[in-house]
Amino acid sequence: MHIGIDGYPLTKEKTGVGHYTLELTQALASISPADRFELVYPTSERGWWAFGLPRYCKRAALDLFHGTNFAVPVWGSCPSVLTIHDLSLLLYPETHEAQLVRRARRNLPLMVRRASLVITPCEAVKREVHEVLKVAMERIVAIPEAARKSFQPVSLAETAAVRERLGVADEFILFVGTIEPRKNLVNLLRAVEELFTTTDLRPQLVVVGGEGWLSGELNSFLNGMRLKERVVFTGYLEDADLRALYSACRVFVYPSLYEGFGLPLLEAMACGAPIVTSNVASIVETVGDVARLVSSTDVSDLAQGIAQLLRDDGEREKRSAAGIKHAQQFSWEKTAAATLEVYQAAISRKRSRSAS
Repeated sequence: MHIGIDGYPLTKEKTGVGHYTLELTQALASISPADRFELVYPTSERGWWAFGLPRYCKRAALDLFHGTNFAVPVWGSCPSVLTIHDLSLLLYPETHEAQLVRRARRNLPLMVRRASLVITPCEAVKREVHEVLKVAMERIVAIPEAARKSFQPVSLAETAAVRERLGVADEFILFVGTIEPRKNLVNLLRAVEELFTTTDLRPQLVVVGGEGWLSGELNSFLNGMRLKERVVFTGYLEDADLRALYSACRVFVYPSLYEGFGLPLLEAMACGAPIVTSNVASIVETVGDVARLVSSTDVSDLAQGIAQLLRDDGEREKRSAAGIKHAQQFSWEKTAAATLEVYQAAISRKRSRSAS
């Protein structure tokens, strides 16, 4: 097979979709060397999806195109697979920029009609795609993702240089993700302030991630915090620095309002970080019974969950060991093998329709 894979997410700073695209492509090439996997991306955005990509698929005689970033060619005979990582733009439009919401409302229904089959990262998103976009369940396949192999525990001593360079204290809780409303960072700041005012705990909060959008409320709250000097924003970090922080943090906190999968959770678990996270369906699928689950909207519940885990060395050690074991159940080779089956099914589906 000659498979084209959307390489556009790799042309900028990699976040979730970029990591998915890279890790999946590498794993596919590893497990199926007889097939050809080609990263396809525009040199210019103008007219790419409407004209450039469909023409390229035909010229290159692709057997299939995989849209890893919510989009597939809008015309042509080449079968396609579409990955829908989440439906936050449709389900939580207030947490996104208006122009992105408008584009998703216009484009996603078209893309799911064009795609031969759809991949989601979990069963929860599969159900949402079925219910919201009216896609038949038999056209959707849920395939979990995995932590990158570089995420493994390192000793506290090995993390010292990274922590010193980033201004990170010995006692800290960690959040990793793009700074945007859906990640619920304002409630995390409120929970940390509650810790400061109602307990003797004074952990540093370290926030790792590039700035997304609609962060005005976050900045306003931060400026009014009594102990705002205990909050550190590192910006985007490469994997080596991330691994050090995952391994050294007392607790990894992920209070997201909504996720498609939550890759940082698996990364943190793979490095042995004890986790406090939201009890939303997709996250529960990812973490199983390994993490301490709290309400994403109840600040006191979040604060108490963090405080209890910070105070209980035994529970942290237990959850750390369980997390490492749980993360090992996922691998990009498993993801690639399941994705390869979807490619084959999509091509067969196209052939049977052409023959009928």
